[in-house]
Amino acid sequence: MSTIETAAVDRTALLPASLRDDFPILSEQVGDRQPLVFFDNAASTQRPRQVIDAISGVYERTYANVHRGIHTLSELSTEQYERARTKVQQFIGAARFHEIVFTQGTTASINTVARSWGDARLRPGDEVLLSVMEHHSNLVPWQQAAARTGAVLQHVPLTGDGRLDMDAFDRLLTERTKLVAVVAVSNTLGTINPIVEIIAKAHAAGALVLVDAAQSAPHLPIDVQALDVDFLAFSGHKMLGPSGVGVLYGKETLLEAMPPFLGGGSMINEVRLDRFTPAALPAKFEAGTPPIVPAIGLGAAIDYLEDIGLGAIHRHELQLTRHAYAALSQIEGLRLLGPAPEHRTGLVSFAFERIHAHEFAQVLNDQFGVAVRAGHHCTQPLHALLGIAASTRASFYLYNTIEEVDRLVEGVLAVTRMFAPKGRQRKRRKPDE
Repeated sequence: MSTIETAAVDRTALLPASLRDDFPILSEQVGDRQPLVFFDNAASTQRPRQVIDAISGVYERTYANVHRGIHTLSELSTEQYERARTKVQQFIGAARFHEIVFTQGTTASINTVARSWGDARLRPGDEVLLSVMEHHSNLVPWQQAAARTGAVLQHVPLTGDGRLDMDAFDRLLTERTKLVAVVAVSNTLGTINPIVEIIAKAHAAGALVLVDAAQSAPHLPIDVQALDVDFLAFSGHKMLGPSGVGVLYGKETLLEAMPPFLGGGSMINEVRLDRFTPAALPAKFEAGTPPIVPAIGLGAAIDYLEDIGLGAIHRHELQLTRHAYAALSQIEGLRLLGPAPEHRTGLVSFAFERIHAHEFAQVLNDQFGVAVRAGHHCTQPLHALLGIAASTRASFYLYNTIEEVDRLVEGVLAVTRMFAPKGRQRKRRKPDE
């Protein structure tokens, strides 16, 4: 790495390397027998032994369906499942236990709001204000809701450095706006959005706010009461927990007024042949057998994250991001997407005019053991606005190291040389260029 100038690293801000011992998969080798460097954390994180043990422990000793039996195993499973709900409540600072609804993931949580609140409340001409950086999971449900209700979608554009254009937000936020649905952190740009300001302005205009926290809950502290957010959604698998479980937080008054979205077992109080009455919160929105073991696993993941501290995790990721940003920005022809490190969380996405993102991902994996994501990252409209079809994304988490970032940069340099025009060595920028 002597050919690349990198940012100075504050070693006191880095998490201890011993944390890696908690993650068995990090000892695997991939590609051409290279040690695994896992930089696809924005898609899904790995799990520590503590979470794996919690999951296997349920299946080995206490598993049964919840809320439905008076036998020992059902009572034990129910206790563990509801204890996980309490952990989520405390993790995000919710006022009430029953404001936490378990779903299949962020996508299911947002769809629940779109189908339940949206179908009941939106009318022709009402507006839902989104941003152009939204994940498809916070675009498509509102497109569908607009088609059903006659509501209109508005989209906040970006500034030149990949941040929300708040002047445009102010212009688009009107008395017709019924809901602002916005991502807290962009999964493509890494941009940390000004959620506090957005919520305050939306409420002043009489609009509710839904925050997609899939990319922020694993990395930044959340206090839903301090934020005064109306709805918040996130997934377990992006924060060291298992797949198949997500969370929908909603203010009690809103959830109480919303009709249940899915019908069936668990969400009822009484059923007759011609009608039913729904159960109380949160069961009202948890039809069918819930994600019992995934929820318990999520509770164990929250325990692990809180033992470390989200503040410490964010500081660690910021050091990795600064290091990667400084090195990658010196590679001629490489276009880094999104704002400077101080305005983003732990990921860097980039594009190269003559090299497809898949080429980077393939070589990085096969020759350097570095797992990154290549494609549009479920943000096709954003990529279209950026004038590219795909990008390569490296996303960091608490178990990643500076040395792994160095290997990423080494691999990116190798790819640019590999695909350089014949007979020409690709130049590297000097640090002051």
